[in-house]
Amino acid sequence: MVPFLDLKAQYAEIKEEVNAAVMDVIESCQFVLGDEVRAFEDDFAAYCNSDHCVALNSGTSALHLALLALDIGPGDEVITVSSTFIATVAVIKYVGATPVFVDVDKDSWTMDAKLIEEAITPKTKVIMPVHLHGRVANMRAICAIAKKHGIQIIEDAAQAHGAQHNEKRAGSFGTIGCFSYYPGKNLGAYGEGGAAVTNDAKLAHKMRVLRDWGQEEKYHHIIQGYNARMDGIQGAVLRVKLRYLDKWTEARRAHAALYDELLSDVDCTVPLVTNDRHVYHIYSVLVGERERVQQALSIVGIGTNIHYPIPAHLQGAHADLGYKNGDFPITENLSTKFLSLPMFAELSDDQISETVYGLRKVING
Repeated sequence: MVPFLDLKAQYAEIKEEVNAAVMDVIESCQFVLGDEVRAFEDDFAAYCNSDHCVALNSGTSALHLALLALDIGPGDEVITVSSTFIATVAVIKYVGATPVFVDVDKDSWTMDAKLIEEAITPKTKVIMPVHLHGRVANMRAICAIAKKHGIQIIEDAAQAHGAQHNEKRAGSFGTIGCFSYYPGKNLGAYGEGGAAVTNDAKLAHKMRVLRDWGQEEKYHHIIQGYNARMDGIQGAVLRVKLRYLDKWTEARRAHAALYDELLSDVDCTVPLVTNDRHVYHIYSVLVGERERVQQALSIVGIGTNIHYPIPAHLQGAHADLGYKNGDFPITENLSTKFLSLPMFAELSDDQISETVYGLRKVING
């Protein structure tokens, strides 16, 4: 048996530290925000080489408040990709702006920077690249385009904690970088959580006000705000786990290298290897007859997943945008072939070998 994800194995390694940290919060009764959340904000900002971190209740809230902090609203356009989790697109519509999609690069599976300029209009206010699966998008090119046209960048780094492009950390390229701490993430909370990082003190302050009902001080609500605060227990858990993140990342990268080696004779496409630091939140391969392959692996006890079978532009929730099948051929092709294999720091070499053996048997016969 090879599980797709094993959070219990991770907890076993850090159980004593996590339990002590959680008990400290319970004894302090600082259940919402508080000292542990503030300390985590400092720790994660430093980790991302950013000046400020605003801890929130989800990665969705991070993206949402980032757009609000930049005064994005009705009449504005945000360029992003359709090969992503639905939240990336949903938040753009939350603020009344219009998502404008570009296709992804066929090799990196992230935003194709060559397509951005033709999508820019006078209404374009933000470019929102997605660092899919833990790989940073081509931020050197994206930043150059944004600078040329005077456009802000919000990075959807929900899957890319600690990833690097040209030795620079995910989340530190744009105006604001947004992260999710959903439990299955490389840095996951014990519940929901998220954060936004930035070097702009004014934007950080505005997001702090927005997350707490629009108040700078209790009962003084200066703007329309939200309840998007991080729980104290999540801050404490994340502080503990952040100390292990680089160790876990290197384990994931070693697992990916072994997958790459063992899959060399299997009829599938493995993730592109570059000099950047891919953190492999997800290790997906491209396979034909995906449903048959996934079902066969499940029968022999190998867990897999699919991220994401229906691109955002083809979701019923976004039918009002007017996109149709065929508009983004690379995204649509990838969505029919992505198969995510087991990937977590505690995965063993034997489990990887078993997974590849099963995949080889199903695909190659």
